[in-house]
Amino acid sequence: MLLVTGITGHTGRYFLQELINHKYEGLIRCIVRETSDTSMLDNSGLNIEKVYGDIHDETFLNEVTKDVDEIVHIINIRHTLRVLNAAIKNDVRRIVSVHTTGIFSKFRIASEEYVIIEDEIKELLSKNDISMTILRPTMIYGDVCDRNMSKFIKMVDRFRVFPVINHGKSLIQPVNARDLGKAYYDVLIMPVEKAKSEYILSGEKSITMLEAFKLISNNLGKKTTFISFPLGFGVIMARVLKGITLGKIDYVERVQRMSEDRSFSHEEATADFGYKPESFEVGIAREVKEYLGRL
Repeated sequence: MLLVTGITGHTGRYFLQELINHKYEGLIRCIVRETSDTSMLDNSGLNIEKVYGDIHDETFLNEVTKDVDEIVHIINIRHTLRVLNAAIKNDVRRIVSVHTTGIFSKFRIASEEYVIIEDEIKELLSKNDISMTILRPTMIYGDVCDRNMSKFIKMVDRFRVFPVINHGKSLIQPVNARDLGKAYYDVLIMPVEKAKSEYILSGEKSITMLEAFKLISNNLGKKTTFISFPLGFGVIMARVLKGITLGKIDYVERVQRMSEDRSFSHEEATADFGYKPESFEVGIAREVKEYLGRL
């Protein structure tokens, strides 16, 4: 049996579509919330068992992992240790877990928690007979449900003058959620002995932040003026905004990371399971078109 977390989420829905496209034949147990939109699951034609529960609840996880052979854990790295412990207790054979390239950030606020979690994971794996493959997407985009480019699209659409950090020279490598859904499936069906312990899932190629913003502006049909600010000023403004909103809007880490290069090779994923992400130019044009269609 396959257990999936986060299947109704952004990249989870594209993973589900891959399961549908390939007519996955096994039983799929899906952890969902009472508030989740499960219509895609209900109409999938697959052998799906929906289980409503709280992934924070260890007793629930211990129950839901019984009779499970493989797990695709999509929802959040912060839940991985609980999922792994439950999997070990119930003799699950393998986990494919979606984490982040944020672990490589030079800013401790962005990476420290992830490093601690993965160190604990490594210790558990060394003491137990279970296989795990960690997948590390870069900045995820793809449709108006994403939490990255969709926000930038709204901001560029709204403001004629747009601020960038350090001339927007830092590199990013956004990856489309559609490519991630396919990658999750491809890793799932790989023989355990051939899968590496981790894969980076980045976009086709790296581009600068300014290039990304200009592509958004062009697809919106806007004439945007970009003004550069030093990193320090951006961080101060983000902290002021955080203070004014009593922490409800916290862009400090996001602003800091906009100053560092986030470009990563996906050559191992390409070599092992044919990973071939689409270009950002194609993906962002589709997302902007979707955004405009909803206005």
